[in-house]
Amino acid sequence: MIEGMTRKIQVHQVDAFTRVPFTGNPTGVVLNADSLTEPQMLAVARELNNAETAFILSADGADHSVRARFFTPRLEAGFVGHATVAAQYVLSRRHDAPRKQRQKSKAGIVDIEVRGSDEERRIAIRQSAPSLGRELNDRERLAVLDALALDSGSLDTRMPLRIAGASGTRLLIGVRGAEPLKHLKPDMARLTTLSAQLGAAGYFVFTLTANSTDHLTESRMFCPALGIAEDPVSGNAHGLLGAFLADLGLLTRSEEKARFVGVQGQSLHRPGRVDVELEFTDQRLDAVWISGQAVSIFETEIHI
Repeated sequence: MIEGMTRKIQVHQVDAFTRVPFTGNPTGVVLNADSLTEPQMLAVARELNNAETAFILSADGADHSVRARFFTPRLEAGFVGHATVAAQYVLSRRHDAPRKQRQKSKAGIVDIEVRGSDEERRIAIRQSAPSLGRELNDRERLAVLDALALDSGSLDTRMPLRIAGASGTRLLIGVRGAEPLKHLKPDMARLTTLSAQLGAAGYFVFTLTANSTDHLTESRMFCPALGIAEDPVSGNAHGLLGAFLADLGLLTRSEEKARFVGVQGQSLHRPGRVDVELEFTDQRLDAVWISGQAVSIFETEIHI
Protein backbone atom coordinates (compact mmCIF):
# COMPACT_ATOMS: atom_id res chain seq x y z
CA MET A 1 0.00 0.00 0.00
CA ILE A 2 1.26 3.48 -0.83
CA GLU A 3 2.66 5.27 2.19
CA GLY A 4 0.26 7.85 3.58
CA MET A 5 -2.87 6.23 2.10
CA THR A 6 -5.13 4.84 4.83
CA ARG A 7 -8.53 3.21 4.78
CA LYS A 8 -11.02 3.37 7.62
CA ILE A 9 -12.99 0.24 8.49
CA GLN A 10 -15.77 -0.20 11.02
CA VAL A 11 -15.19 -3.09 13.44
CA HIS A 12 -17.73 -4.66 15.79
CA GLN A 13 -17.29 -7.28 18.48
CA VAL A 14 -20.49 -9.34 18.84
CA ASP A 15 -21.49 -12.34 20.93
CA ALA A 16 -23.70 -14.65 18.86
CA PHE A 17 -26.38 -17.14 19.98
CA THR A 18 -26.98 -15.22 23.19
CA ARG A 19 -28.44 -12.00 24.59
CA VAL A 20 -26.09 -11.95 27.58
CA PRO A 21 -22.75 -10.16 27.08
CA PHE A 22 -19.61 -12.30 27.40
CA THR A 23 -21.47 -15.54 26.68
CA GLY A 24 -22.26 -17.30 23.40
CA ASN A 25 -19.74 -17.23 20.56
CA PRO A 26 -17.53 -14.11 20.27
CA THR A 27 -17.15 -12.85 16.71
CA GLY A 28 -15.54 -9.97 14.88
CA VAL A 29 -17.57 -8.17 12.21
CA VAL A 30 -15.93 -5.76 9.77
CA LEU A 31 -18.19 -3.53 7.68
CA ASN A 32 -17.32 -1.67 4.45
CA ALA A 33 -14.56 -4.20 3.76
CA ASP A 34 -14.59 -3.91 -0.06
CA SER A 35 -11.31 -2.02 -0.14
CA LEU A 36 -9.40 -4.58 1.93
CA THR A 37 -7.04 -7.07 0.35
CA GLU A 38 -7.07 -10.71 1.42
CA PRO A 39 -3.79 -10.32 3.39
CA GLN A 40 -5.29 -7.31 5.17
CA MET A 41 -8.42 -9.28 6.08
CA LEU A 42 -6.27 -12.05 7.48
CA ALA A 43 -4.19 -9.51 9.44
CA VAL A 44 -7.34 -7.97 10.95
CA ALA A 45 -8.66 -11.44 11.86
CA ARG A 46 -5.34 -12.24 13.57
CA GLU A 47 -5.46 -8.96 15.49
CA LEU A 48 -9.05 -9.44 16.67
CA ASN A 49 -8.14 -13.06 17.49
CA ASN A 50 -11.66 -14.47 17.51
CA ALA A 51 -12.21 -17.96 16.18
CA GLU A 52 -13.69 -16.25 13.11
CA THR A 53 -14.20 -12.72 11.81
CA ALA A 54 -16.82 -11.82 9.18
CA PHE A 55 -16.03 -9.23 6.51
CA ILE A 56 -19.05 -7.65 4.82
CA LEU A 57 -18.76 -6.58 1.18
CA SER A 58 -21.08 -5.22 -1.51
CA ALA A 59 -22.96 -7.62 -3.76
CA ASP A 60 -21.25 -8.48 -7.04
CA GLY A 61 -24.25 -10.07 -8.80
CA ALA A 62 -28.03 -9.95 -9.10
CA ASP A 63 -28.66 -13.20 -7.19
CA HIS A 64 -27.66 -11.86 -3.76
CA SER A 65 -27.85 -8.64 -1.73
CA VAL A 66 -24.65 -8.82 0.32
CA ARG A 67 -21.37 -10.74 0.39
CA ALA A 68 -19.44 -12.07 3.36
CA ARG A 69 -15.97 -13.52 3.75
CA PHE A 70 -14.92 -15.38 6.89
CA PHE A 71 -11.39 -15.61 8.27
CA THR A 72 -9.91 -17.43 11.21
CA PRO A 73 -6.57 -16.07 12.46
CA ARG A 74 -4.96 -18.63 10.10
CA LEU A 75 -7.10 -19.07 6.99
CA GLU A 76 -10.33 -18.32 5.13
CA ALA A 77 -13.47 -20.38 5.82
CA GLY A 78 -16.25 -20.94 3.30
CA PHE A 79 -19.16 -20.23 5.64
CA VAL A 80 -19.55 -19.69 9.39
CA GLY A 81 -22.98 -19.80 11.04
CA HIS A 82 -22.33 -17.82 14.22
CA ALA A 83 -20.35 -15.18 12.32
CA THR A 84 -23.29 -14.81 9.91
CA VAL A 85 -25.67 -14.33 12.86
CA ALA A 86 -23.29 -11.70 14.28
CA ALA A 87 -22.79 -9.87 10.97
CA GLN A 88 -26.47 -9.84 10.07
CA TYR A 89 -27.31 -8.66 13.57
CA VAL A 90 -25.01 -5.67 13.08
CA LEU A 91 -26.54 -4.94 9.67
CA SER A 92 -30.07 -5.29 11.09
CA ARG A 93 -29.46 -2.40 13.50
CA ARG A 94 -29.25 0.10 10.64
CA HIS A 95 -32.39 2.19 10.20
CA ASP A 96 -32.85 1.15 6.57
CA ALA A 97 -31.97 -2.51 7.08
CA PRO A 98 -34.01 -5.02 5.03
CA ARG A 99 -35.81 -7.82 6.86
CA LYS A 100 -34.55 -10.33 4.30
CA GLN A 101 -31.14 -10.74 2.69
CA ARG A 102 -29.41 -13.18 0.39
CA GLN A 103 -25.82 -13.58 1.55
CA LYS A 104 -23.14 -14.90 -0.76
CA SER A 105 -19.92 -16.46 0.50
CA LYS A 106 -17.38 -18.92 -0.87
CA ALA A 107 -19.68 -21.78 0.17
CA GLY A 108 -22.64 -20.41 -1.81
CA ILE A 109 -25.75 -18.33 -1.09
CA VAL A 110 -27.92 -18.51 2.03
CA ASP A 111 -31.22 -16.77 2.77
CA ILE A 112 -31.38 -14.55 5.85
CA GLU A 113 -34.46 -13.38 7.75
CA VAL A 114 -34.63 -10.92 10.64
CA ARG A 115 -37.38 -12.19 12.95
CA GLY A 116 -38.86 -10.10 15.75
CA SER A 117 -37.82 -6.57 16.63
CA ASP A 118 -35.63 -4.46 18.89
CA GLU A 119 -33.60 -6.42 21.44
CA GLU A 120 -35.59 -9.61 20.93
CA ARG A 121 -34.89 -9.93 17.23
CA ARG A 122 -33.35 -13.10 15.90
CA ILE A 123 -31.26 -13.79 12.84
CA ALA A 124 -32.42 -16.87 10.90
CA ILE A 125 -30.30 -18.54 8.22
CA ARG A 126 -31.75 -20.98 5.68
CA GLN A 127 -29.42 -23.59 4.22
CA SER A 128 -30.13 -26.45 1.86
CA ALA A 129 -30.38 -29.85 3.52
CA PRO A 130 -26.92 -30.93 4.71
CA SER A 131 -25.48 -34.22 3.59
CA LEU A 132 -25.00 -37.19 5.88
CA GLY A 133 -21.88 -39.21 5.21
CA ARG A 134 -20.52 -42.53 6.37
CA GLU A 135 -20.58 -44.21 9.75
CA LEU A 136 -17.27 -45.01 11.44
CA ASN A 137 -16.02 -48.56 11.58
CA ASP A 138 -15.13 -50.20 14.91
CA ARG A 139 -11.42 -49.37 14.74
CA GLU A 140 -12.10 -45.71 13.94
CA ARG A 141 -14.74 -45.45 16.65
CA LEU A 142 -12.41 -46.81 19.32
CA ALA A 143 -9.65 -44.42 18.26
CA VAL A 144 -11.99 -41.42 18.57
CA LEU A 145 -13.34 -42.55 21.94
CA ASP A 146 -9.78 -42.98 23.23
CA ALA A 147 -8.82 -39.48 22.03
CA LEU A 148 -11.81 -38.03 23.90
CA ALA A 149 -11.32 -40.19 27.05
CA LEU A 150 -14.85 -41.48 26.47
CA ASP A 151 -15.84 -45.09 27.21
CA SER A 152 -18.06 -47.11 24.90
CA GLY A 153 -20.71 -47.51 27.61
CA SER A 154 -21.33 -43.76 27.51
CA LEU A 155 -22.46 -43.81 23.88
CA ASP A 156 -26.13 -43.50 22.99
CA THR A 157 -26.75 -46.80 21.20
CA ARG A 158 -29.50 -45.28 19.06
CA MET A 159 -26.95 -43.17 17.22
CA PRO A 160 -23.91 -44.45 15.32
CA LEU A 161 -20.87 -42.21 15.07
CA ARG A 162 -21.43 -40.55 11.70
CA ILE A 163 -19.70 -37.92 9.58
CA ALA A 164 -21.96 -35.12 8.33
CA GLY A 165 -21.58 -32.07 6.13
CA ALA A 166 -19.87 -31.27 2.86
CA SER A 167 -17.45 -28.34 3.07
CA GLY A 168 -17.46 -28.21 6.89
CA THR A 169 -17.47 -31.85 7.96
CA ARG A 170 -18.13 -32.86 11.57
CA LEU A 171 -18.21 -36.22 13.32
CA LEU A 172 -21.47 -36.50 15.30
CA ILE A 173 -21.13 -38.40 18.57
CA GLY A 174 -24.21 -39.05 20.72
CA VAL A 175 -23.70 -39.78 24.42
CA ARG A 176 -26.04 -40.79 27.23
CA GLY A 177 -26.66 -37.84 29.53
CA ALA A 178 -24.79 -34.69 30.51
CA GLU A 179 -22.14 -36.37 32.68
CA PRO A 180 -20.08 -37.82 29.82
CA LEU A 181 -20.05 -34.34 28.22
CA LYS A 182 -18.67 -32.77 31.38
CA HIS A 183 -15.88 -35.31 31.77
CA LEU A 184 -14.47 -35.31 28.25
CA LYS A 185 -10.69 -34.93 28.17
CA PRO A 186 -9.87 -34.33 24.50
CA ASP A 187 -6.34 -35.03 23.29
CA MET A 188 -6.08 -32.22 20.76
CA ALA A 189 -3.01 -33.59 18.98
CA ARG A 190 -4.63 -36.99 18.47
CA LEU A 191 -7.92 -35.46 17.36
CA THR A 192 -6.04 -33.37 14.79
CA THR A 193 -4.36 -36.47 13.39
CA LEU A 194 -7.68 -38.35 13.33
CA SER A 195 -9.36 -35.47 11.48
CA ALA A 196 -7.02 -36.03 8.54
CA GLN A 197 -7.55 -39.79 8.64
CA LEU A 198 -11.34 -39.69 8.99
CA GLY A 199 -12.15 -36.71 6.80
CA ALA A 200 -13.92 -34.88 9.64
CA ALA A 201 -12.66 -31.42 10.56
CA GLY A 202 -14.33 -31.41 13.98
CA TYR A 203 -16.07 -33.51 16.64
CA PHE A 204 -19.59 -32.59 17.81
CA VAL A 205 -20.43 -34.49 21.00
CA PHE A 206 -24.05 -34.17 22.12
CA THR A 207 -26.74 -35.67 24.30
CA LEU A 208 -30.52 -35.65 24.13
CA THR A 209 -31.67 -34.05 27.38
CA ALA A 210 -34.21 -35.92 29.46
CA ASN A 211 -37.18 -34.15 31.03
CA SER A 212 -36.30 -30.67 29.73
CA THR A 213 -38.96 -28.45 28.21
CA ASP A 214 -36.36 -25.76 27.51
CA HIS A 215 -34.08 -27.56 25.05
CA LEU A 216 -33.62 -30.93 23.36
CA THR A 217 -29.83 -31.21 23.18
CA GLU A 218 -26.65 -30.21 25.00
CA SER A 219 -23.32 -30.38 23.24
CA ARG A 220 -19.61 -29.61 22.97
CA MET A 221 -17.47 -29.30 19.85
CA PHE A 222 -13.73 -29.67 19.26
CA CYS A 223 -12.02 -28.54 16.05
CA PRO A 224 -8.26 -28.55 16.72
CA ALA A 225 -7.53 -29.28 13.05
CA LEU A 226 -9.02 -25.83 12.32
CA GLY A 227 -7.10 -24.17 15.13
CA ILE A 228 -10.15 -24.15 17.45
CA ALA A 229 -9.64 -26.29 20.55
CA GLU A 230 -13.29 -25.99 21.65
CA ASP A 231 -15.96 -23.98 19.85
CA PRO A 232 -18.38 -22.26 22.27
CA VAL A 233 -21.58 -22.43 20.16
CA SER A 234 -21.81 -23.75 16.59
CA GLY A 235 -24.76 -22.99 14.34
CA ASN A 236 -23.50 -25.16 11.50
CA ALA A 237 -23.10 -28.23 13.69
CA HIS A 238 -26.63 -27.85 15.03
CA GLY A 239 -27.91 -27.85 11.47
CA LEU A 240 -26.03 -31.09 10.82
CA LEU A 241 -27.38 -32.50 14.06
CA GLY A 242 -30.93 -31.68 12.97
CA ALA A 243 -30.49 -33.62 9.73
CA PHE A 244 -28.97 -36.54 11.66
CA LEU A 245 -31.76 -36.71 14.26
CA ALA A 246 -34.40 -36.44 11.55
CA ASP A 247 -32.79 -39.30 9.63
CA LEU A 248 -32.91 -41.43 12.79
CA GLY A 249 -36.57 -40.55 13.42
CA LEU A 250 -35.73 -38.87 16.74
CA LEU A 251 -37.45 -35.54 16.06
CA THR A 252 -41.14 -34.82 16.51
CA ARG A 253 -42.61 -33.53 13.26
CA SER A 254 -45.61 -31.24 12.93
CA GLU A 255 -46.89 -31.35 9.37
CA GLU A 256 -43.88 -30.48 7.20
CA LYS A 257 -41.67 -29.04 9.95
CA ALA A 258 -39.64 -30.11 12.96
CA ARG A 259 -38.06 -27.83 15.56
CA PHE A 260 -35.69 -28.09 18.49
CA VAL A 261 -33.37 -25.97 20.63
CA GLY A 262 -29.78 -26.90 21.35
CA VAL A 263 -27.58 -25.43 24.08
CA GLN A 264 -23.79 -25.35 24.03
CA GLY A 265 -20.90 -23.52 25.67
CA GLN A 266 -21.52 -24.23 29.36
CA SER A 267 -18.13 -25.92 29.71
CA LEU A 268 -16.42 -22.70 28.56
CA HIS A 269 -18.68 -20.48 30.70
CA ARG A 270 -20.09 -19.08 27.45
CA PRO A 271 -23.56 -20.67 27.24
CA GLY A 272 -25.56 -20.09 24.08
CA ARG A 273 -28.74 -21.30 22.37
CA VAL A 274 -29.38 -22.33 18.78
CA ASP A 275 -32.90 -22.74 17.38
CA VAL A 276 -33.15 -25.28 14.56
CA GLU A 277 -36.10 -25.66 12.20
CA LEU A 278 -36.26 -28.33 9.50
CA GLU A 279 -38.44 -28.18 6.39
CA PHE A 280 -39.69 -31.41 4.78
CA THR A 281 -41.53 -32.35 1.60
CA ASP A 282 -43.13 -35.73 2.26
CA GLN A 283 -40.23 -37.65 3.84
CA ARG A 284 -37.43 -35.64 2.22
CA LEU A 285 -35.55 -32.97 4.17
CA ASP A 286 -35.47 -29.82 2.02
CA ALA A 287 -33.80 -27.20 4.19
CA VAL A 288 -32.56 -26.32 7.66
CA TRP A 289 -33.04 -22.97 9.38
CA ILE A 290 -30.55 -21.98 12.10
CA SER A 291 -31.49 -18.96 14.17
CA GLY A 292 -30.17 -17.11 17.17
CA GLN A 293 -29.91 -13.82 18.95
CA ALA A 294 -26.85 -11.65 19.42
CA VAL A 295 -25.52 -8.80 21.53
CA SER A 296 -23.03 -6.07 20.68
CA ILE A 297 -19.98 -5.82 22.93
CA PHE A 298 -18.17 -2.85 21.35
CA GLU A 299 -17.59 -1.08 18.06
CA THR A 300 -14.64 0.94 16.87
CA GLU A 301 -12.79 2.10 13.76
CA ILE A 302 -9.45 0.89 12.50
CA HIS A 303 -7.26 2.84 10.09
CA ILE A 304 -5.31 0.60 7.75
